[in-house]
Amino acid sequence: MSHPALLDPTAKNLHNAVMSAGDFSRLSGLINSICGIKLSPAKKTMLEGRLRKRLRFLGLDNFADYCQYLFHQGGLDDECVHMVDVVTTNKTDFFREPQHFHFLTQKALPELTQRLRLGRRENKLGIWSAGCATGEEPYTLAMFLSEFSWTHPELHFSILATDISSRALDQARRAVYAHESIEPVPLPWRKKYLLRSKDKNRGLVCMAPEIRELVTFRRLNLMEEHYGLREAQAVIFCRNVLIYFERATQLAVLERLCRHLLPGGYLFIGHSETLHSLDLPLVQSAPTIYRRI
Repeated sequence: MSHPALLDPTAKNLHNAVMSAGDFSRLSGLINSICGIKLSPAKKTMLEGRLRKRLRFLGLDNFADYCQYLFHQGGLDDECVHMVDVVTTNKTDFFREPQHFHFLTQKALPELTQRLRLGRRENKLGIWSAGCATGEEPYTLAMFLSEFSWTHPELHFSILATDISSRALDQARRAVYAHESIEPVPLPWRKKYLLRSKDKNRGLVCMAPEIRELVTFRRLNLMEEHYGLREAQAVIFCRNVLIYFERATQLAVLERLCRHLLPGGYLFIGHSETLHSLDLPLVQSAPTIYRRI
């Protein structure tokens, strides 16, 4: 179906568009069913602000028209990806929670390498960054793994990075970042793995090609029953994703993640997340680090 006619963004003043309680209930319920994010009534103002850009793009006057477009005019198929892009939070950093990367290279990888006896090029260790946002986490993993492989040439690995936001994934694939965002990266690694923009005034850096080629990006919704991964992963980073889900949704997602985690493999979660009281085939190895039994 065709979209409503696009209007000049200056032609409508949507700053005063207010979402009714009924429209908020319908839209928050839809968002919850699609991507598992639970929005309390306190988040109504936030949702209004983020969706106004979609109203402006679609040439709609108010949120009631937006709901009409989604639920009664067949617009959901076209709009779903765009709506998810504006409501999801893609906050991440290079070297976020650095103790996780040190545990990975000092304990998990040596143990997994020895146990799996990786010696052939086609036998790779799978690392999955689930909820990778704009790419800082998988590129951090790529730098750590590259350093580790210098002293462990028997290690061969692949990094899969997934997210529900197409917009975030596009940015991750471009691998271009503001210079201030790379401050957590050690200076020797900046020189080794990052390239400055030719235009010094722009203050941008880009990941080096040898780091970019280590990471495969794809769109994946953790709410889906089947993730379509061919191989079980040795390590899964799913950090600061579960906090947006209700407890029942957390359990369902974690059960699916465990199905894709090798026995003896490691799951890393965020510092504000906990698996307490959840019945999962995992044992704690360190704070926020779990191993599949």
